[in-house]
Amino acid sequence: MIKLYHGSVNIIEQPVFGQGKIYNDYGLGFYCTEDIDMAKEWAVNETQDGYANCYELELKDLSILDLNEDSYTILHWLSVLLANRRFDAPSALALEAKEYLFEHFSVNYEAYDLIKGYRADDSYFSFAQDFVNGTISYRQLGNAMRLGRLGQQVVLKSEKAFESISHTGYEVATKEEWYIRKVNRDKKARREYFDNEKNKRMKGDIYITHILDEEMMADDPRLR
Repeated sequence: MIKLYHGSVNIIEQPVFGQGKIYNDYGLGFYCTEDIDMAKEWAVNETQDGYANCYELELKDLSILDLNEDSYTILHWLSVLLANRRFDAPSALALEAKEYLFEHFSVNYEAYDLIKGYRADDSYFSFAQDFVNGTISYRQLGNAMRLGRLGQQVVLKSEKAFESISHTGYEVATKEEWYIRKVNRDKKARREYFDNEKNKRMKGDIYITHILDEEMMADDPRLR
């Protein structure tokens, strides 16, 4: 059993399987976090308060895809992201990179009841785009994903998972407090990215061109 939180402008006592946005990080599903503060940030916008809905999820008999496990790399997470988010491929390199990641780092994520992994809000999605476009290295992408207290999310994907969650209450999130926290976290991530990572190449850095040219696979120790 784990405790989960879902930020929304609504109180959601019973999540409904099959509803939601299809262009989220991991496709259609119910997106939660184990961090109530993160849920409060996600709940509000500039003009509206929200709620951190509180839940308990029974994990027994649920199949779980944890993209943080050592058997996966950031490229596995990126392949899932590319499959679901609207992602511009402005160059031949970006298009080739997408195709290569789909072919060699795809994950059968739809086969699982539950997914755990990074949440790609605006700043982090831009980091992923920079990597695919060849602007930053694999090392820089990994470092960037750790900036600004990046949120981890837990996503319910199957009917079984939806049947295993129960609402236990909610906490109010005010826009005055939590919207500015959300904005500041995003600004902090972008500032640290440009200060510490962007344009700071290191000898031996691996770029998407190296991955393509050398046909690197998931078991390559350089990607660990």
